Amino acid sequence: MTRILTGMQSSGNSHLGNYFGMMKPAKSLQDERENECFYFVADLHSFTSKQDPELFRQNQLSGVLDWLALVIDTDRSVFYRQSDIRAHTELLWYLSCLTPFGLMERAHSYKDKTAKGLEANVGLFTYPILMAADIILYDAEVVPVGKDQKQHVEMARDLAQKFNHHFGETFVLPESQIQEEVQTIPGLDGAKMSKSYGNTIEIFADEKTLKKKIMSIKTESLELGEPMVPETCNVMQYHRLFGNPNVAQLENNYRAGNIGFGDSKKQLFEFVWEYFAEARVKREKLASDPAEVENILKNGAQSANNIAEAKLELVRSKFGLSPRHLV
Repeated sequence: MTRILTGMQSSGNSHLGNYFGMMKPAKSLQDERENECFYFVADLHSFTSKQDPELFRQNQLSGVLDWLALVIDTDRSVFYRQSDIRAHTELLWYLSCLTPFGLMERAHSYKDKTAKGLEANVGLFTYPILMAADIILYDAEVVPVGKDQKQHVEMARDLAQKFNHHFGETFVLPESQIQEEVQTIPGLDGAKMSKSYGNTIEIFADEKTLKKKIMSIKTESLELGEPMVPETCNVMQYHRLFGNPNVAQLENNYRAGNIGFGDSKKQLFEFVWEYFAEARVKREKLASDPAEVENILKNGAQSANNIAEAKLELVRSKFGLSPRHLV
């Protein structure tokens, strides 16, 4: 079996960019019987920037509910919170003691922030080392990531190699997996969909809000009846992403000027609303039973912790420490 590992951020309501860029591919990997999937909430990574505790908890719960509704099959995946597994932060320290300072200075997460004149804390500087610990603790073979995280997976591989060189074979060397075709999902304004741009379409928005957002997708200014170009239309791109079976007919209507952008958007809204209907019901049920959500996370944490602690015992013994903590 191939072991897959992916971390999700605790950043609030999931949008269509999250779904097509990460969640849908994660579910596809989970559905492949030869894969063993570990999906976790990367909550510790959130603290490289200041967080309001109450808002943080709300955002984390929202993200967890979204993933449980759209992706996670608890019979096929291990789903847990990073902060529930103490081995992550302990391995961070051991790896930090092997990491060249210059390697961290070259990390995009650090360079990009300092290049903008923003203050970078030590957590941001060591972010790739914690990410390495997240990955190699579980002997993950494949790590699906966006292009912006590819360098961090390569750093995790470098650190695993360095540890193996000094202490003997201990860690599996991970490989990143990037799906080029879903890298850029357009937002309402045509730019990349991102919370920071304020151009997102939230998956679980109420019916009125979702329709309003879809109807506001930026399009060309054309007179009714003028031919439209389906290849460059953001609305049509969504029709394709969602697998609308009427795409070919829509494209013909575009070119013939038999449809306007408004009608195309209305059809898209109806398709999107129906597409997530089952997930909405599941999410609402989970949201009404917080004890069950915590139980799912607890069970996942127990499974993950068994693997992480076994690996950490090996690491501690190779450093000359007692394999297990006394308390």
